Amino acid sequence: MQRLTALGFFIFLSCVWVGWRAAEPAGSTPTSDRITTGHGQVWRLIWADEFASPGLPSSEKWDYEVGAIRNKEQQYYTRARRQNVQVANGLLIIESRKEAYQGYQYTSASLMTKGKASWTYGRIEVRAKLPTGRGLWPAIWLLGVNIDEIGWPACGEIDIMEHVGFDPYTIHAHIHTQAYNHVLRTHKGASITVPAPSTTFHLYAIEWFKDRIDFFVDDTKYFSFTNEGTGWEVWPFDKPHYLLINTAIGGSWGGLYGIDDAVFPQSLSIDYVRVYEAVP
Repeated sequence: MQRLTALGFFIFLSCVWVGWRAAEPAGSTPTSDRITTGHGQVWRLIWADEFASPGLPSSEKWDYEVGAIRNKEQQYYTRARRQNVQVANGLLIIESRKEAYQGYQYTSASLMTKGKASWTYGRIEVRAKLPTGRGLWPAIWLLGVNIDEIGWPACGEIDIMEHVGFDPYTIHAHIHTQAYNHVLRTHKGASITVPAPSTTFHLYAIEWFKDRIDFFVDDTKYFSFTNEGTGWEVWPFDKPHYLLINTAIGGSWGGLYGIDDAVFPQSLSIDYVRVYEAVP
């Protein structure tokens, strides 16, 4: 075998590290409160949920959206209902079900850190295995904490990961602002093909700076949104945002080709959520 040069050995170790981060076993806990990402940025862990305690998710970290919320979706989001959300075997599991409940024909859950935790800038990463099937619409995303005062999209929205079941191998990233949003058909985003997102855990992340937000799957950057410096209408991302994790059913995008009732129940499994701040 050809000998590795010092540079080659460094590249080899870097590749091993990247691969290990994407493929670490479910239930793993971080061995350090610091990581270094591909471009050399060092990050310090400031908030996390490793989902180590069985039962309902921690009420100190998570709250719930309840009811039918948006986008003409067909599910009823329940609160702290074990049929729809629980922690088991080191995973947060959001289960979407075909069942009559509160006048709706489907149930699911939407967890959020609103009122519990929010962040401005940093690296936010979620290791997840997605549900599959036509009509499913899982998402990992952020909203500005001032949404109740100024509304959407002025508050800002950062979609770390969106997936629609009728397109099973595609992951989407988007931002929505007053100037750039799907209502105006001006929203900004990109997509990436991901192998087996419903059978394999992948790492979905953003790195959020004052001048840009970079979007990643398994350490591959596939979208970046730049602060144009033209005001809050384009860049509301200098204020705190809270995290949401949910699976919607149907709706204006997820239900574009209908809902396949034969796929239910379906689960969104979250291995961990970790939030880091940049180390200067």
